[in-house]
Amino acid sequence: MAAPKFWKNKRMLFALESTYGVDPGPTGAANAVLAMDVTYKPMEGQDQERDLEQPGMSANGTIPTDLHATISFSVDLSASGVAGTAPAWGALLRACGVAETISAGVSIAYTPISESFESGTFHLVIDKTRYVLLGARGTAEFDLSAQATPKIKFDFTGLFAIPTEVSAPSVVLSAWKEPKIVSAQNTPVFTIDATPFVMSSAKLTLGNKVEPRFLVNSDRVLITDKSEGFETTVEAQPLTDFDPFTMAANMEQVAVNLVHGTVGGSIATLSLATAQMQRPSLSQSQNIKEWPLRLIPRAASENDQWSLTLT
Repeated sequence: MAAPKFWKNKRMLFALESTYGVDPGPTGAANAVLAMDVTYKPMEGQDQERDLEQPGMSANGTIPTDLHATISFSVDLSASGVAGTAPAWGALLRACGVAETISAGVSIAYTPISESFESGTFHLVIDKTRYVLLGARGTAEFDLSAQATPKIKFDFTGLFAIPTEVSAPSVVLSAWKEPKIVSAQNTPVFTIDATPFVMSSAKLTLGNKVEPRFLVNSDRVLITDKSEGFETTVEAQPLTDFDPFTMAANMEQVAVNLVHGTVGGSIATLSLATAQMQRPSLSQSQNIKEWPLRLIPRAASENDQWSLTLT
C-alpha cells in the first residue's frame, strides 16, 4: 500500500506565459510562491448527461465538459526591500489584468489595464504529484486590516491538465520578504478626501470577471469585465469635519490614500484618485461609533481608478 500524501508538503511555482496556454516551465529557483490558505480544485467543469434510451433501468454515463481548474491563496503584501525592484508577487498580479511599470532604482507601479491581459502557468506539487494550470488568469483583493499583516488574496482559473508524478522541486523563497503589521507605527497615512481617519480595515477588490471559454479551435480563460470596490471601517467623526451621508447623496468622488511602510524599498502606497462615496452605515467596536464605508473606484481617464506604488 502506498504511503499517504501529506497536504502540507507542497510547492507552488508560477511564471508568466510568452504564448497563451504554453507552459513556460517555472522553476523552484526563480518562480516559487510563498502562499497561505491554498485551496485547489483540480478538475472543475460540467458532466453532460447521456439520456440514453436503453433496456431496463440504470444510470447512464456522463461526458466531462468545460474542464478547467481553480486555485485560491493569499500572499504577504510586502515590497522587495529595494526601490525599483519588483516584489515576488508581481507576476501574479500581472496575471490579474494589472500593468507593472518599473522606474529603475525608484519605484514599481501597478495599475489596471483593459486589454492585452497576461496569463501564466502554475505548477502545484503536493508531495510528488504535480498539478498544472495553464493559461491562468485571475482576480485579487488587497486586505490591510489593523493589527494584521497586509495580504493579497488571489483567485485564479486555468486550463485543466492531467496530473503527473514528478520529483519534488527545490524552491528558493528568499524573494518573499517578512511583512509588517498594519498599525499606527507602520501605516502612517490613511486619508479620505484629505481627511485623516482612524482605520480598522481597508480592502480593495479588483472585481475581475474571469470566465473559461471553450469553443472549436479555442480553449481560453478570459477576463471579460472589471468592477472594483473599496471598503473600509473607520472611527466616525463630526459631520462638520466629514459628512459621508451628504457625499453619498451628491454622488461625490473623493481621493483615498493609504501608505503602509516607513523604510525606503518597503513602502506601499495605495491610491484611489476619484472614488465615489456609497451609502454609509453605522457600527460600533469597543463601544466606539464607527462608519463602514463603501466607495467605488472611478476612472477619471482610462485605467486610472487605482494604483499601488512601491517605493
